[in-house]
Amino acid sequence: MSSKAEKLYNLISKDSKQKKSLFLIALTNPKSAIDKICAIGKDFDIDVTKEEVIDYLSTIDDEATKMWLIKARGGL
Repeated sequence: MSSKAEKLYNLISKDSKQKKSLFLIALTNPKSAIDKICAIGKDFDIDVTKEEVIDYLSTIDDEATKMWLIKARGGL
């Protein structure tokens, strides 16, 4: 069974405009991008917490995502 965060990730990843917008936000303010992901979830009636988003993203085997998560957690 997939998590709510995974469902949301899949919806966002299919929308290139949404992905690009989140990427641009993440470049300057990674924590704000997590807030935006949660807000997008509310739009799709998929309530996720910041922790759920971070936990799910940490399972993705993608170097760019991992670096972004480090920044979102306050590193770098």
